[in-house]
Amino acid sequence: MKFFKNLAGLNKKTNLEITEEQTSKQTDQTAAPDLTDQWFDQDYEEGQLAIDVYQTEKDIVVKSTIAGVKPEDIDISVNNDMLTIRGVRKLAEEVSEENYFYQECYWGSFSRSIILPIEVKTDKIDAIIENGVLTVKLPKIKTNTQISVKVKD
Repeated sequence: MKFFKNLAGLNKKTNLEITEEQTSKQTDQTAAPDLTDQWFDQDYEEGQLAIDVYQTEKDIVVKSTIAGVKPEDIDISVNNDMLTIRGVRKLAEEVSEENYFYQECYWGSFSRSIILPIEVKTDKIDAIIENGVLTVKLPKIKTNTQISVKVKD
């Protein structure tokens, strides 16, 4: 199970904990607790990409919505069995905070690392951005050969 949590990025704590103090402040049992301060007080240096990872017969495929990022602002690397995607989404104009009605888009640096489930051909990796979606194809190395090891006396 730990492997799949690492693969999906669930190894980081992303859910918020509701303390007893927050639940006792609630007057309406159906209302959700106000966790805004707890959520936004955390300092995040980088955003984290949402990804899909799946396999085809020949490839491991990683997809991510990455709209607004230029190809030259993305760095994709493989180190041992870990794929890392880093980049930066730049805001074209400066807008003062008091002029925002909503501010939900993430602007700034981001990264995502995943452990690859099988060995890949690092010299054959292909990445493309099309319609705001980054697709990284990592060709699998065929390792179907079984090796027998004899135990010596």
